[in-house]
Amino acid sequence: MHPHPHQTPRVGVVVIGYDDAAHIAHAVRSALAQGPAVREVVAVDDCSTDGSHELLTRLAGTEPRVRVIRRETNSGGCGSPRNAGIDAVTSPYVMFLDSDDVLPPGAVDALLAAAEEELAEVVGGLCVRRELPSGREVPWQESLYARRTVLTRPEQLPRLVHDTLCVNKLYRTDFLREHAIRFPEGRFPYEDIVFTARVLAAAPRLALIPDRVYVWNVRRSAARLSISLDRADVGNWRARTEANRQAYEILLGAGRKKLARTARAKFLDHELRMYARELGLRDAEYRRAWWAQTREHLGEYDAADWAADPAAPGRLLARVVMASPEPRDLGRLKELAARPARLCPPYARAEDGTPLWSADLPQVTLEPYLTRPAHQLPLAVDAALRPRARATVLRLRLHEMYGRVAAARPRALEVEWRHRETGRPAAGPVTVPLALSADDTWSAETTVDLTTLGAGTWDLRLSVSFADGTSREVTAHARTGAGLLRRSVVPSLRFGVLLAQPYATHSSALSVRLATGLRGVTSVLRGRLRRLLR
Repeated sequence: MHPHPHQTPRVGVVVIGYDDAAHIAHAVRSALAQGPAVREVVAVDDCSTDGSHELLTRLAGTEPRVRVIRRETNSGGCGSPRNAGIDAVTSPYVMFLDSDDVLPPGAVDALLAAAEEELAEVVGGLCVRRELPSGREVPWQESLYARRTVLTRPEQLPRLVHDTLCVNKLYRTDFLREHAIRFPEGRFPYEDIVFTARVLAAAPRLALIPDRVYVWNVRRSAARLSISLDRADVGNWRARTEANRQAYEILLGAGRKKLARTARAKFLDHELRMYARELGLRDAEYRRAWWAQTREHLGEYDAADWAADPAAPGRLLARVVMASPEPRDLGRLKELAARPARLCPPYARAEDGTPLWSADLPQVTLEPYLTRPAHQLPLAVDAALRPRARATVLRLRLHEMYGRVAAARPRALEVEWRHRETGRPAAGPVTVPLALSADDTWSAETTVDLTTLGAGTWDLRLSVSFADGTSREVTAHARTGAGLLRRSVVPSLRFGVLLAQPYATHSSALSVRLATGLRGVTSVLRGRLRRLLR
């Protein structure tokens, strides 16, 4: 009788780390806790100076499945230590784990069972990003892992290129070795993007499973940010564009044209929008360098790359960048880069009525907006909180867009406040009717009882409903100016006192920070005073 594959020691887990003694033992133990299916844990220390190697050596002394490899010099990246792990494993299957992350219980069993049942060379499962210290979890590329799927070749699901992580997958070791699939060596940020392209180029048989198989811990307040979070230097953007360029060349060179094309579209929809949202945080030198680097990268795109859905937010953003040698319209671009996208006024037209990005950039046209249903447009809603004697009033204004909104007859806005850290909504959503105004916009108004929300940051979420039953989820552009709610201390029966601070996010959406109780309010005010005195 053959043992169940869950109990067969057939998996090697490669754990890499550098100067992360605070977390690496926890990562290794999460791999060991997977049970007997894990044959070995290869811990690769990238020449740490904080005692990580000694810690791992002691752990290996008590656990025979752990082997420690210490690199003589620090590589500056994740690729070289992972390659060392690939060379060292003796197991039929291998997976990767970073020192500050963990494998959830049952991850290896689920991946191994799918690999052996489906004869898959690569098996992927759901990764969740866990925001710390709040513990909020956000699934990564959830739609890919909604159900069990088997693919005889990657082209059957081109969206696979959107999941560039290597850590939420189990690989057949001889598949990697036979195709000489390795990570870029040395300091090469975003090595996952290139590695994933090499895997897909080799056309493996794949299985995708809905099980949670990896927990990616996101520590935004860490003294040393992870490579993917440290985006303040324009060198990070250069590295990201280079990784995407190489991924495209790898896929195209292997004859995977559909995957290569999808990878370029992914860059526009994901990377370009993410960095564009943050341009307002950067100085003029960064913006000029970012703009020039983006133009250089997009200059490699061909006509077919631009042809599909030219008014999609990422492509429209890219077209504006390519049409202007210097940075421009950054405020409007960051709102277009938001999720969901907002195209804010003005809504210019050429003399023949063709919609334009702006009158002084007539080469960037928006013809698809004339035929696209309103619920598929990047609608813009303004939002403002105004103080009243006994309540706070939320005023909303929906903009017309080339006549498409009026044609769809907007009926109402559904209003909801959602806690950013936990994702939980406040009391059920409120539906507010829209009324046509004299300036061809639609307005709505509702009261907001801030005392019912509680401490934390609350994001405003809206949904516009139309007469035909369709709807469009939107976020609201935060209006500022005289007469609007600013930082205010509000009496509260529930908390005693409440400090409310409306503000605009990086993408100019309306949010509210709330501190509750005298201690919470005092803490915020002291922090504000310290910043002013610096």
